[in-house]
Amino acid sequence: MDRGTVGSANRGRLQVEVRHEGRSAIVTPAGELDHHTADLLREPLEACVDGGRARLVVDCSRLEFCDSTGLNVLLGARLKAEAAGGGVHLAGMLPVVARVFEITGAEAVFTVHKTLEAALTE
Repeated sequence: MDRGTVGSANRGRLQVEVRHEGRSAIVTPAGELDHHTADLLREPLEACVDGGRARLVVDCSRLEFCDSTGLNVLLGARLKAEAAGGGVHLAGMLPVVARVFEITGAEAVFTVHKTLEAALTE
């Protein structure tokens, strides 16, 4: 099975790209983050912190959906990154994803930026 893509032919897929810029790891999930795809994001986030990159910038501009399992992945990454002296910055959230953070109050525990560029220049 291709661990980079799961789900049906048209919906339910999640692809995750990781790159490094300066002291940040930029993690870009694209597609739908839910209980079927959560590990595809959890694993690279944890690998970044374990590899010494505790400042995680999650570029949410291509994230089309996030459920409570996805939110828990990001909250777990936040705790791990903060324990290592870093943090999780969320950038470019689409309104449908931002609404999940607003409803749950999770936006209060993350540093949220309108754009990836803003997150990287902080």
